[in-house]
Amino acid sequence: MALMDRVATLVRANLNDLIDKAENPEKMLKQVILDMENQFMQVKTQVAIALADLHLLEKKKAENNAKHAEWMRKAELAVDKKDDQLARAALERAVSFHVLAENYDQQIEDHHTQVESMKSALKRLELKLSEARAMADLLIVQHRRSRATHRAANAQHTSDTGNGAFERMRHKVAREEALGMATGEMLGDDLDVRLHMLEREQKINALLDEIKARKGLTA
Repeated sequence: MALMDRVATLVRANLNDLIDKAENPEKMLKQVILDMENQFMQVKTQVAIALADLHLLEKKKAENNAKHAEWMRKAELAVDKKDDQLARAALERAVSFHVLAENYDQQIEDHHTQVESMKSALKRLELKLSEARAMADLLIVQHRRSRATHRAANAQHTSDTGNGAFERMRHKVAREEALGMATGEMLGDDLDVRLHMLEREQKINALLDEIKARKGLTA
């Protein structure tokens, strides 16, 4: 049965192996459990139908046995009446029901074996489904925790990168400020020198004029 083959595949499935191969473990787990639940309901329905068929076969077997007994009773009655022809006819019918009884026995035995096999598969699938549900809850929590940890690590890395950029910008601004101050100082020094030279030149000119005036050499 294709259904039982699918059930066997699900029962043998190793959830850890499936998770390792899945791109989206959480989605995969939910799908596996959904498949198990669907197969479980299908097998459960099949078991119920098979049990109903088994009860029907047993009922028909009982009816057949009753008819066989009835024709045997009629054959005995015909013998009592010394009517061999009627007795043979009754026995002919009794033999037919006896053959049917053997067929019913074989069908019931085969059907009972199938029902027990389906019950066993249903029980295994139920246990596997229970195990899968419990494991899925744990693995989903674990997967979400792993993702949260990964996101936190990424956020920390981004924060560290941002802090590094801010630090580099601070150093750059500080360097530009230092360069500005140095340039200002250099410009200030040049102005002082020029003013000093100008004062010195004026003083020299004044002394020269004074000397010329004493010597009467002024124009």
